Amino acid sequence: MGVLNANKKIDVSQIDCEGTMRVTLALTAAPDIQSSPTDIVLVLDRSGSMAGTPFANLKLGAKTFIDIIDEATDSSQDGNIGSGSRIGIVSFAENAVANTQLITSVETLKAAVDGLAAGGATNHAAAFSEAMDLFDPASPNAKVIVMFTDGKTTAGPPPAPVAAAARASGIVIYCIGLVGSDGVDPNTLNEWATDPNASHVAVTPDAADLEELFADLAVNISKPGATQIVIDEEVNHDFAIISVSPPDKGSAVTVDAHKLQWKIDALGVTGNEGAALEFLSAIREIPAAPSLSISISNIPTRRATR
Repeated sequence: MGVLNANKKIDVSQIDCEGTMRVTLALTAAPDIQSSPTDIVLVLDRSGSMAGTPFANLKLGAKTFIDIIDEATDSSQDGNIGSGSRIGIVSFAENAVANTQLITSVETLKAAVDGLAAGGATNHAAAFSEAMDLFDPASPNAKVIVMFTDGKTTAGPPPAPVAAAARASGIVIYCIGLVGSDGVDPNTLNEWATDPNASHVAVTPDAADLEELFADLAVNISKPGATQIVIDEEVNHDFAIISVSPPDKGSAVTVDAHKLQWKIDALGVTGNEGAALEFLSAIREIPAAPSLSISISNIPTRRATR
């Protein structure tokens, strides 16, 4: 089964006084990268807040990503992105530049990543625009932007309209956010990324997690579409499922108070495709302790004596 990504998101901001919370399950799938060539632009934040360990980890993560795509496209790490796929590097601070075009040379891509230096403000709109310019509109390849950023927009116009234009043109956008002193608001990343957000947005609180996160993302992008998907979701027995909304793909049924099953016949077979399901879960009512009644007549009495 070739599900690219599977996530569960609990909306803690919506927990009410009765303990009811909204839970979202999300999946993404796409055709195998060998049978469906993909152009990928890595958009890397090199603003001043990235300096030091975060930037070193970013470089390691980006190079791990390139190696995994290299192997996924031709079943070997031979230094060449195969099967018609390509990778490009865009970096940004107060402005954005294309450090490479869409190419297949792993050596050239890694050298471009190693050559980056951190400094300056953060212009996300310029980053999205520069990445879009790398794609050839006439190419039949799938188009993917992977943006990494650790800061809020501090330069340039609002980025949301630029990201929306990219999505409207058929570009799939993934956003990776590093939470730090100037960390991004996850809601902002959700606004930029392709839906469903749960499978296209990742937020890591630790820069050291970046290499693993990039590796997971590379594996996700290179997996094939999926058929006959069955998701069995079970909540903790302290909670109960109180309602399930119809998913946007497939069908879902409640098995019992703690379990639901979601089935999808096919996802991402002809192109990148996401699916999401929402349900409400609430804390179970704990039965009150039985009341204890005492009959006065059963209590022996002692008469006072002189």
